[in-house]
Amino acid sequence: MSTRLSQTDHAQQFLEEASGNLNDGGNPRTKALVYRILRDTVNIIEDLEVTPEEFWKAVNYLNELGKNQEAGLLVAGLGLEHYLDMLMDAADVEAGKTGGTPRTIEGPLYVAGAPLSKYEARLDDGTDAAAPLFMRGQVRDTDGNPLAGAIVDVWQANTGGTYSWFDPTQSEFNLRRRIETDAQGNYRFRSIVPSGYGCPPTGPTQQLLDQLGRHGQRPAHIHFFISAPGYRHLTTQINLSDDPYLHDDFAYATRDELIAEIRFSDDQQLARELGVQGRFARIDFDFELQVAAAPVEQKRMQRVRALED
Repeated sequence: MSTRLSQTDHAQQFLEEASGNLNDGGNPRTKALVYRILRDTVNIIEDLEVTPEEFWKAVNYLNELGKNQEAGLLVAGLGLEHYLDMLMDAADVEAGKTGGTPRTIEGPLYVAGAPLSKYEARLDDGTDAAAPLFMRGQVRDTDGNPLAGAIVDVWQANTGGTYSWFDPTQSEFNLRRRIETDAQGNYRFRSIVPSGYGCPPTGPTQQLLDQLGRHGQRPAHIHFFISAPGYRHLTTQINLSDDPYLHDDFAYATRDELIAEIRFSDDQQLARELGVQGRFARIDFDFELQVAAAPVEQKRMQRVRALED
């Protein structure tokens, strides 16, 4: 087509009408976003000569994505969730907010309301045969001062790569806990060594990744929300140092400062002292929080989460 239809007055008027810009009702922000989405979409259709068959295939893909509840997985796999972190990092640098443990993606699998313990907790319910993991550390500010009463909200996958609540075969809040740090800002917990995992192999996310020539694997990792009164809320995760996908995470969550050294041991005397048998692992990892410049910075970003009001 020699003439770009999207640039004609008629098409421009049509997009304004379709996005609600020609009426006084609705939400202005929603209208602005929808108009931009429509405008960019028709430009893609024209620029790449998208056929009707390709268009309806894409529509069906969105239906499948919703049916499988994989939208959150796809935005991670396409790097969009990581890009939000990049934007927030850049804004922090511009505002002079530096230091502390870096953020990384939350992912779609948090569940609110995990049991709260003081100083220490056991995350697993004892049904997984994985090697026990003992993790400990300190929460402090960027000047090195310990933060007593900070909350370490932790969640991880089992050896099958699935998460409780989303996996109905697991017990309630398995591998999920909140831990309040002691007077020295310390926390510790017993868990299992998590496994890396991949996207559902027949799901829509992996189907698209196959078309891109990409895998859908994540390295073994553990998620955290770290919070304390007067300090910026931190959303982060650690990736385990021995995983083959450590620097090839399909969700782009690995950051050098968040690589946790996992140390395996066959010391049976120490195992008995820890209350386990056989091989076990240990991780030491500290978190540093920035001072909050405003109360809103102390809260986690609003989004839909399981069991969260």
